[in-house]
Amino acid sequence: MLKRIKLIGSILILLLAFACQPYTNHVQVNQEEWLKDAVIYEVNVRQYTPEGTFNAFAKHLPRLKKLGVDILWLMPIHPISKVKRKGSLGSYYSVADYKKINPEFGSLDDFKALVSKSHEMGFKVIIDWVANHTGWDNPWIFEHPEWYTTDSTGAIISPDPGWTDVADLNFDQPAMRRAMINAMDYWLEETDIDGFRCDVAWGVPLDFWEKARASFDSIKPVFMLAEDEDHPEFLNKAFNSNYAWHLHHIMNEVAQGKKDATSISDYFNELGNKYPAGAFPMQFITNHDENSWQGTIEERMGKAGDAFAVFSFTIPGIPLIYSGQEAGLDKRLAFFEKDTIDWGNLKKQDFYHNLIQLKKENQALWNGEYGGGIEFLKTTKPEKLLAYKRVKNGNTVLVVLNLSDGQIEGDVTLGKTQKYKQFFNAKKISLGGNAKFEMNPWDYLIFVKK
Repeated sequence: MLKRIKLIGSILILLLAFACQPYTNHVQVNQEEWLKDAVIYEVNVRQYTPEGTFNAFAKHLPRLKKLGVDILWLMPIHPISKVKRKGSLGSYYSVADYKKINPEFGSLDDFKALVSKSHEMGFKVIIDWVANHTGWDNPWIFEHPEWYTTDSTGAIISPDPGWTDVADLNFDQPAMRRAMINAMDYWLEETDIDGFRCDVAWGVPLDFWEKARASFDSIKPVFMLAEDEDHPEFLNKAFNSNYAWHLHHIMNEVAQGKKDATSISDYFNELGNKYPAGAFPMQFITNHDENSWQGTIEERMGKAGDAFAVFSFTIPGIPLIYSGQEAGLDKRLAFFEKDTIDWGNLKKQDFYHNLIQLKKENQALWNGEYGGGIEFLKTTKPEKLLAYKRVKNGNTVLVVLNLSDGQIEGDVTLGKTQKYKQFFNAKKISLGGNAKFEMNPWDYLIFVKK
């Protein structure tokens, strides 16, 4: 009886210990080693150069290599539908043919050459994939109208009243699903790309994405990025990353004085253990949607832009840089017309190069299971002064931000005194106890200990 009681007691202890562990899904996609400290760079081929071609963009690869980015995400490379087209050039996301190249960008051989050269230089390449809908002159509409969603009259409809240039696909059709996966497999096998950023991923059923991912993994290891935030189950078997949209909106609101710094720590407290091991969000202060429709970094964030760039590179997640961000892009790029980026002044190139180096040189900042968690520190000005640290394998990164438009003086509770190196000037400093900081508006400080 005593042995039985001891056995039951041991089982209860094990169950309690298991229950106290942070929630982690038992099934998740593999995190490839090359993702551990990666940074994504979104490529708007149309607006990147006056030519707007793959070959013209390829001339920028040496500069991007020097910048330090790893994953090149190309916005949709497919032909754009002409029927119901918006503007003179149309939306990249109105796909006319899933297995062809937009002739404005070049040929299939040009794209293969770009991927090959990128691989030789150490980049990974992913392409934007639009599975939720097609353009109105996609061959599928004529060959398989049953693959589309229809209204009560049997007419094919758009997925959203404002998306008049696209037709909604019906994922209740098994044959359509097979054709879609076949088309995605084609680009992996034919051009050797390294994955997909999936547009409107939230509009496509989970089981489709999981079957697609299984097919991709049978071909090669891939990186999958979902335009989604509200379906954490997508990260179990299908995607490596999703969008941190809510946090991005909080950044904008803090910059605009609508919220204060406490909203950021509250966000992370509510986030809990949403991400399974090996999965992580994409962090950003701009992208193609934000730039074209919501405004430039300056319009949305004003003088807070650099502080939130530092923030996006030092919190858990994989950072994104959008085309022109390193040039201080100061205009909204037209979405349906030609609107070339001005590369005349790379005024932010060094700034982002330094942030990328910070990430790569400090394991605490690495992605997913390779990096450390985030711990917010107590401050005497919690509405304005945000402080946090990340720790992994003896490496510590401490970040202090003034998230206000006024000069402040405040204390940060650090505990034991330790020696750090200030990142931007390499100055050595000892910090501990209730450390006092005097900071200018939207100022940022980064300290590193190895």
